Amino acid sequence: MADQPVLHLSLPVNDLDAARDFYETTLGCRIGRTREDWFDVWFFGLQLTLQLRPLEVMDTSRQGVRHFGVVLPTLSEFNDLVKRIHASGYQWISKPENHTDAELSGKLGGKLADPSGNIIEIKYYGNENDYLN
Repeated sequence: MADQPVLHLSLPVNDLDAARDFYETTLGCRIGRTREDWFDVWFFGLQLTLQLRPLEVMDTSRQGVRHFGVVLPTLSEFNDLVKRIHASGYQWISKPENHTDAELSGKLGGKLADPSGNIIEIKYYGNENDYLN
């Protein structure tokens, strides 16, 4: 048993094979438990359950600010993941860029969607105080 809590999130998808390919191959996540209509992905320490629920999938244009993501600990990890995503052919909703606005605290990040439209933010902060405070 883990000595620290593990965050968990469950999301609907409309194609389990496409979701698995995206999370495993494109993002480099490890696949966990697998069943006929769902599977777990270890998304950077988060147990993400992807459930085959096509009627619950929502188009990205209707999601507003809804998203999840990861703050990567090093710039090289951020750059490696961005390169992997570019090589995969997935399109960014907002391409990775440095955000200089004071309220965004120097964030380097971008957003993309998985094959079912679940929005994911990938980001990095040069100073951890920018996102811990």
